[in-house]
Amino acid sequence: MQQFSVDAARALGGPDWLVARRVAAAEAITTAELPTTVEEVWRYSRIGELDLNRFRPVPVEELNEPGDERAPGGGPWALEVGAHAGMLVVRDGRVVRHELDPSLEAQGVRVCDIATCGVDADVQAAFGSVVADGADYFTDLNDAFTPGGALIWIPDNVVIADPIVVLHWCEGDGEVSFPRTLVRMGRNSEATVLERFGSPSTDHLVDAVAELIVGDNAQLRYLSIQEHGSKTWHIGLQRAHLGRDAHLKTAAVALGGDYARLRAEARLDAPGAESEMVAVYFGDQNQMLDFRTLQDHVAPRTRSDLLFKGAVEDTATSVYSGMIRLREDAQKAEAYQTNRNLVLTKGASAESIPNLEILANDVKCSHGSTVGPIDDEQRYYLESRGIAPQDAERLIVLGFFDDVFARLPHGGLVGRLRKTVIDKIDRGVGV
Repeated sequence: MQQFSVDAARALGGPDWLVARRVAAAEAITTAELPTTVEEVWRYSRIGELDLNRFRPVPVEELNEPGDERAPGGGPWALEVGAHAGMLVVRDGRVVRHELDPSLEAQGVRVCDIATCGVDADVQAAFGSVVADGADYFTDLNDAFTPGGALIWIPDNVVIADPIVVLHWCEGDGEVSFPRTLVRMGRNSEATVLERFGSPSTDHLVDAVAELIVGDNAQLRYLSIQEHGSKTWHIGLQRAHLGRDAHLKTAAVALGGDYARLRAEARLDAPGAESEMVAVYFGDQNQMLDFRTLQDHVAPRTRSDLLFKGAVEDTATSVYSGMIRLREDAQKAEAYQTNRNLVLTKGASAESIPNLEILANDVKCSHGSTVGPIDDEQRYYLESRGIAPQDAERLIVLGFFDDVFARLPHGGLVGRLRKTVIDKIDRGVGV
């Protein structure tokens, strides 16, 4: 595949350290093969439909330069978020605009493009460190062709009240973009980060990687929203490392795309670390929404909790496969995993595969999953009180999602997301 050659990776330019990383990754993928459904982590997926020969990286001459006046601003998406402390606009994987409250900049906070903002040795060492032991073909492909990426670097003891927003827009038929995000939280720091992905209805592939480093006693709230057009494929990895007494709350909302996959992982490296993962997803028409999660307890006295809820209708498919791993040293750890799915129409389907790997003997751990239609008694109760069938279904589905919406790290977009869910329900019932 000449479009993914070493020369193509080198041609993206940038600082020497980043070019060297790209070249090494491009050399690695020349002998690698695409994953297949034979591998457990890709079981039930549509990876066999992906023909990378149909795609090419967005040419360097078509990427907006940082600060280019033609580059888009935050637009309506930024307005919907409301007040924010900083913002990065990313087009086809390249940061084209960034801004930050001057008072935070004075405290050493950095919100900028990894390829252009004078990255020091600490950032270079952090870049790629979180995904190194969980890399796969698409991580290496991102390493080889990312133009740079969004850097959010928060020093020790800095608390940021308003969210930092990263807006990703990807487009171009037959092209692939490589968004990259690195969030590093210093000791005793606190922040909220919102990433939002969108695209028009174009035949585009998005290969996205997010690395989250949460230092000792730091608190990070991270929300990822995927609202791609109906032809876009999205393959994403979101991975976190947590320090002592660190708290991480991650949330994912997946509503768009043709095939959209998110691999979400948290590694709890030190005592007292806590991870909470929640997700809402709704597939209709021919969509496939695919989630793979890992709650990896390395240290003792750690805690993780996961709640993923989804719905499918028409001929859509969802997949959830999650692993709780409690290593030998993870004594007195607690881990919980719950996945619930509604199948709203014949022809739709949902797979739910929770897994446990317990090597410690003094732990609390449980998992559970359900897949099924709307409860007939709930529907009858509403309809017997004069509520029309389509309205009853809408109320039941929204009620099903409400506890997850209430747990999203940033509530400013809940109304907008609920409206998208309502639109999907109404299309399904023919309203």
